[in-house]
Amino acid sequence: MDKDSFLYAGYNTLMGLGALFLVPYYAVKIALTGKYRKSVTRKMGYIPHDLADSMRGHPRVWIHAVSVGEVTAAAPIVASLRAALPESCIVLSTSTETGQDMAVGLVPEATTLIYYPLDIPAVVRKVIGLVRPDIFVITETELWPNFIRECTRLGIRVVMVNGRISPRSFGRYSQTRLFWERVLRGVEKVGVISEVDAERVRAMGAAPEKVHVLGNAKYDGLASRVNPALREEIAHAIGAEESSRYLVAGSTHEGEEEVIFGVYRRLLVDHPDLRLIVVPRHIERGEAVLALARQKGFDDAVRMSEIRAGRKPLGERVVIIDVIGELFKVYGLATVVFCGGSLVPKGGQNILEAAAWGKVVLYGPSMDDFLDEKAMLEEAGAGITVQNDEELHGRIDWLLRNPEAIEERGSRGRLRVMANRGASKRYADLIIETLSEGRLG
Repeated sequence: MDKDSFLYAGYNTLMGLGALFLVPYYAVKIALTGKYRKSVTRKMGYIPHDLADSMRGHPRVWIHAVSVGEVTAAAPIVASLRAALPESCIVLSTSTETGQDMAVGLVPEATTLIYYPLDIPAVVRKVIGLVRPDIFVITETELWPNFIRECTRLGIRVVMVNGRISPRSFGRYSQTRLFWERVLRGVEKVGVISEVDAERVRAMGAAPEKVHVLGNAKYDGLASRVNPALREEIAHAIGAEESSRYLVAGSTHEGEEEVIFGVYRRLLVDHPDLRLIVVPRHIERGEAVLALARQKGFDDAVRMSEIRAGRKPLGERVVIIDVIGELFKVYGLATVVFCGGSLVPKGGQNILEAAAWGKVVLYGPSMDDFLDEKAMLEEAGAGITVQNDEELHGRIDWLLRNPEAIEERGSRGRLRVMANRGASKRYADLIIETLSEGRLG
């Protein structure tokens, strides 16, 4: 057995061992909550006949976007590809059901939406055989070894777009560089967001001549999505009042909501017109966040799922968004934004969505996954780091007392987002250039 075969055999053995623990876990999860029920058979290689029949056109481009964040980046790239290749078949896959739901509304230019298969050799071979792509495009950094290896075997070119390697991911990849170096041999071109990402992917083993720094496609997607109609839509849905101001806590994780509710309670003393909208990063936590809100004294808190089910909003002080696809709209309604995953050690969440609306964004010290975005907004004065609840309260209080500062800083941040547009076309050009080179072999 050669070294490559040995490494892949080890990888698949680990995958098999992992399945022994994960299969029972997900089986129970599906049985008790219904989560993953829509996608489990699709991930095992089942593609309904109507979806398979809809894959018409040439060339055939398969773009993979794991979940909501990657779909946001993929959307403008797909739009640019459709404009350049109107007769093409563009298949967009996601790994999560939330990503699939988001793609339905955000990527109308895609020919077909499917689920990405589990990285099991037999499953991978089956799905690739059904889709028959001329090229496979990875959005951000979703490296599944068996899938890439099968593409290489079949002569299907593989390209990465909007690639980013977070410090945490880089640490994991570095520990097994010998293996990932071989996986990256199957990636023909690697388009990344920044020079830091380029340095990291080269350190992982990518050949330097393959790596291209092309910017962040999310800027294009966010710039095109800002629309006053979206703000009006969410305002109507939650019964927003013209006289109210809104603190939006977006993409929050466990441990952060408690801080937010405490800060909000203090802010109400001097800003009684302030309302709070909390958007948990994982919507299944909506019930727990509602319970916490009531525990903190906000008995009038309401969940968005209740409103959608027919409950009429009655001017509640706290609204918890526990449905998919509303976060971007909610940011449009905000007076001030806190972005979560940052007061707890999660590496931060996407702060550009709020900045695209012209909002000032506050966040905690854990922003390792968004350092470039953080630096850009802080340079414009539109991003503010806080270390704890005391600083969060003080900064928000000051901003609410100085609306002209909110307007000025937010506008500068929005201009920075607008100025960084254009990456999606560069990534589309990279894909088209690779397509023109034909299949490998």
